[in-house]
Amino acid sequence: MQAFTKITGIVGPVDRVNVDTDAIIPKQFLKRIERTGFGQFLFYEWRFDEEGAVIDSFSLNQPRYQGSSILISRANFGCGSSREHAPWAIMDYGFRVVIAPSFADIFYNNCFKNGILPIKLSEEQVEDLFQRTAAQEGYELTVDLENKTITDGQGLRIDFDLDEHRRQFLLQGLDDIGLTLQHESEIDAYEKKHADRLFA
Repeated sequence: MQAFTKITGIVGPVDRVNVDTDAIIPKQFLKRIERTGFGQFLFYEWRFDEEGAVIDSFSLNQPRYQGSSILISRANFGCGSSREHAPWAIMDYGFRVVIAPSFADIFYNNCFKNGILPIKLSEEQVEDLFQRTAAQEGYELTVDLENKTITDGQGLRIDFDLDEHRRQFLLQGLDDIGLTLQHESEIDAYEKKHADRLFA
C-alpha cells in the first residue's frame, strides 16, 4: 500500500448528506475481482443519466474540479452497506483524502486499509471549506499527516485529530497484511517449531 505523508491537491465537493456506498459505487459494478478499475464508476448514477450521457450539473463533472484529489462532503459519508468497493472506487478515481463531519464506521475503517485518509471536521469547518472551494476555481488544500494539519495558500490552518495507530498505518503504507509481515521472521520460527513437533 502506498504510504501517505503529505498531499497538495484540488478540492472536489460533493455537497450531500448521507452519501451511501451504493451511490459511491452502484451494485451493478461490483462484478470485478480486482481492486482497480472502479474509479470510472464512482458516483455513476449522479455523474451520468440513464443513457450514459454526462450530467453537467454534478460537481465532479465540472471542468474546475477535474483532477481533484481531496473530496469534501457532508455528514454520515459512506453509510449503507459495508462494501469495500466504495473506498476502492474513491482511491481509483484519484482521491487520497475525504473530509466530512462524520463517517459510517465500516467505511471509515476501510479507508485506512486502502490508503485513504478520512478526516473528521466540525460542520462549521466543513462549511467553510465548501465556501472557499466555491469561491476560488482550482482551490487547493495541503493535508499533512505527519503534523495533522490542513492548510491552504491563503492562511487557513486546521488541526485535525486521528488515532495514532491508524496514523502510523498510513504513514508507513501498511495494511493488515503488511502489519503481519513485519513479524515474518517470528511467524516462520513458530511454523518451523510447530512442524518439528508435529513430525518428530
